[in-house]
Amino acid sequence: MAAESCHPRGLSWFARSCIPADPARHTAVPVPIPVSAPDAEVPDPETEPPIAALPDELLLEILARVPRASLPPLPAVCRRFASLLASQAFLHLRRARGRLRPCLLAVSSSSRALLLQLHASPSSCSLDVAALPLLLPPPLLPHQFAHARAVAVGRHVYLVGRGATLRVDPLTGAARACAPTLFPRSKFAAAAVGARIYVAGGSARTAAVEEYDPAADAWRVVAEAPRRRYGCAGAGAGGVFYVAGGVAVGGRGASAALVEAHACAGSVDALHVASGAWAWARPRAVPGGGCVVGACGAGDGHLYVVASHAVDLSFWRWHGGGGGGSRGSGGGGWVALEAPPVPRGAVGLGVAVRVAMAGVGADRVAAVVNVAAVRGHAAAAAASGGAVEGLVLVYDIGGGRWSRAPDLPPGFRRAACAAVEC
Repeated sequence: MAAESCHPRGLSWFARSCIPADPARHTAVPVPIPVSAPDAEVPDPETEPPIAALPDELLLEILARVPRASLPPLPAVCRRFASLLASQAFLHLRRARGRLRPCLLAVSSSSRALLLQLHASPSSCSLDVAALPLLLPPPLLPHQFAHARAVAVGRHVYLVGRGATLRVDPLTGAARACAPTLFPRSKFAAAAVGARIYVAGGSARTAAVEEYDPAADAWRVVAEAPRRRYGCAGAGAGGVFYVAGGVAVGGRGASAALVEAHACAGSVDALHVASGAWAWARPRAVPGGGCVVGACGAGDGHLYVVASHAVDLSFWRWHGGGGGGSRGSGGGGWVALEAPPVPRGAVGLGVAVRVAMAGVGADRVAAVVNVAAVRGHAAAAAASGGAVEGLVLVYDIGGGRWSRAPDLPPGFRRAACAAVEC
């Protein structure tokens, strides 16, 4: 039966059922068809989704609870989302909901960015690393940020490079090209004082100190530096812009340039930004003849400096702001702190030390240490213990102790760093 039913002749009934019936013998069966009321509204497929009808206050409450890792794609959803995410109200709500933490933003010269969230404990410090999508808007190119300086102003981080400035939102990864500095610079000092950015050094052609106003997106010259420094570090604290370390460029002779270079490498100049006047006629030298390799301002209003002494590092706090006074507690001066705990033998002859520093929150200083061989001294560097790359250290200002966090991943060895809330 099964085989017979599958025979083609067994399907003839199916073919006959497809032939129209005789109209004379056909019986019409009425089928009711529902008819919509004439005043009923037909849904428009292009009607805005229901979420668009929500008020801004409710949308902000929703967005403020979104995990940080899910925020970067949201500005591309619609203009309204982008506007709300860029508002101060979103930042305030997120802070009130406890979703903002002090973080360290590290940006490499290959235009990649990492958010490093520090978790401090009495004995150690852990590190949460999260990738941040960062796309350079045209016409900016990655090589323009090879020696960029990262400066945090409000919720944004500004990357100041050679002939290019980029504004980055650490929460969403949104980037926008801004006005470049008036003079091309490389390995210069940069820091934020108040709501403005100051840069100095990095050029043999000018001693101008430039100020950037983020609201106006414009640079202007505000002062002339007493010394032209190259390879210097910048810091802002207590209304003062500090320019530290580096070598002198544009000297007035071989012997004079040598003396000035030594004076620049281990000294600090201070500019009162409100008055535009330099605090000291002569720079303040770091005790012990060390070379300044890193500097930053912290939440306590002081300047913190790491100095290299050929075979070890030292850590100092300038106590007394940008005013006068020599070493000592009465008139202000240098206060020695616990030295950064770099691996034994890592610092020595034939190596160059670079420390990217940032004040994280109100009570910590983060330092990213890089030690590399100087050209032509590879053998000496290998004898001293080899290179140290991406070493992350955190100093607890209240406790007076350093702790080590996990190293930066490959690709972020010479990253520019800035402290942000994220």
